[in-house]
Amino acid sequence: MATEFVLPELGEGIDEADVTNVYVHEGDTLKLEQAVIEIETEKATVDVPSDVVGLVQSILVSVGDVIQPGQAILTVGEGAEPAPESGTPEPEAAPEAPSAVPAEAAEAPPGPPEPAPAAPSASTAPPEQEVEPEAPPTPRPAPAVTATRGLDDAKPAFASPSTRKFAREIGVDVRAVEGTGPGGRISESDIKLHARTQPASSADPASSGAAAAPELPDFSRYGPIERQKLSRFRRTVARNMATSWDQIPRVSLQHMADVTDLEEFRQSQKQRAAEAGGSLTMTAILVKIAAAALHAHPTVNSTLDLANGELIVKRHFHIGVAVDTDRGLVVPVIRDVDQKNFIEIGVELTQLSQRARDNELSLDEMRGGTFTVTNLGGLGTGFFSPVVNWPEAAILAVGRAEKTPVYQADEVVPRLLLPLTLAFDHRAFDGADGARFMSWVVNAINEPLMLALEG
Repeated sequence: MATEFVLPELGEGIDEADVTNVYVHEGDTLKLEQAVIEIETEKATVDVPSDVVGLVQSILVSVGDVIQPGQAILTVGEGAEPAPESGTPEPEAAPEAPSAVPAEAAEAPPGPPEPAPAAPSASTAPPEQEVEPEAPPTPRPAPAVTATRGLDDAKPAFASPSTRKFAREIGVDVRAVEGTGPGGRISESDIKLHARTQPASSADPASSGAAAAPELPDFSRYGPIERQKLSRFRRTVARNMATSWDQIPRVSLQHMADVTDLEEFRQSQKQRAAEAGGSLTMTAILVKIAAAALHAHPTVNSTLDLANGELIVKRHFHIGVAVDTDRGLVVPVIRDVDQKNFIEIGVELTQLSQRARDNELSLDEMRGGTFTVTNLGGLGTGFFSPVVNWPEAAILAVGRAEKTPVYQADEVVPRLLLPLTLAFDHRAFDGADGARFMSWVVNAINEPLMLALEG
C-alpha cells in the first residue's frame, strides 16, 4: 500500500510556497527527518523533513511548482513506516503558527492576497491503483518544519487550505473565527458569518483606500525589454512596503551628530571585537544607543492598535537591522539589546549579517523586532527617508559620516558628522516626542563610554 507524504502547515497566512529544490529521487530509501524538498515561502527558505521511512515510489512535485499545505509531495511504497508519535494525537488538521516578519520589515503585515495557484494537474496526482480503496492510509499528524526554522505555536485553526485561502481573500484572520463543524472545524460559512459581524480589516485595500495599480503601457513598442519574474520574497517586500506607506502617516526628523569621539572609541575597541569573533561597526554601536534611547522614551518603542483604541508599549528591546543581500533587503533581529554591551552586539550582528547573506536565517531570527536601524552610509548615501517597518512605530536611518568644518570656541576645526533620520508613525506619538528621542540619541553619541559600561 502506498503512503503519501504531504506538505505540512507552514504558518498562519502562508497558504502556498515555491519548490526550489528536490533532494530525493525515485528509488531512494527515505529516512526519518531526512530533508525531502526545499521551499521558499514569503519570508524564508526552509527544508521540509520526512515523517515516514521507506522506499520512494514516486515524486509528485518538481522545482518551480507552487504547492499548498496538504498537497502530496511524494509516495512511499510498501513497507513505509510512519514517524513515532508522542503525546496526544493531533486533530485532523494541524494547528497553524503565525507568519514571519518582512524584508524591510521584520514583521510581515497582511496584504492583498496573491492569485490562487492552479489546482494540481492530473499528472501530479498519485496513481489510483497504488491506493487500496478498502484500506486508505491512516491520517498522520503533519510534520513540523525543521526545528531551526522556528515556527511558533498559535491558537489552533482547524480549516482546509481552500477555506484559509477564502479567508485571506476577504480579509479575515482565520484564527479569530469560531468553527461550528466537528471538533471546531471552520467552514466557509463560518468565515462569511464572521466577516458580516466584524468591522472591515484596515489591511484590506477596499477599506484602506488603496487604489488598484493602473494598467501599464506596452513598453516593447519603444524598444527591447526584458521581463524578470519577481520571487515570492520580492513580492512580499513590495506588498509590505505598500502596506506601510498606505497605513502609516509618517514624519521624518533629521539630526547631524558629531561622531568624532565615538569613532575614536570604536577604533580603540575594534581589536576586542575581532578577538570575540565579530566586528564593532558604527551600526552595532548605534543599535545599543537606540535601545537605551527607547528605554528612556518608551512611546517610541510601540505599536498603535486602532482596533482596540490602545498604544501597545513594548517593555522589551529587540532591534532589527536592515541587511543588503543578493535576494534583497532582510531584517534580522538582535534580541534584548539593552542587556548586551557593544562587543556582544557587534559579534551577534556580524553573525546574523553573514547568515542573512548566506540565506540561512530562520523565521524566528527575522521577527519580533520593536524598532529598526538601517544604514546606507557604506553606499555613500547621506540623509534619506526610510519606510517605517510596520507594525513598528519608528525607524532610524543612518547615512555616511563626513569630515566637516565646525566652529568650536571661535575656531574652525574638522569634525566627523553623521546624518541621522528618525521616521515615525505620527499617530503613535508627536513630533516633540520624536525630537526628544533624537536629542537623547545625539547626546548619548557624545558619551559612548557611559553606555559601554552597561550590559
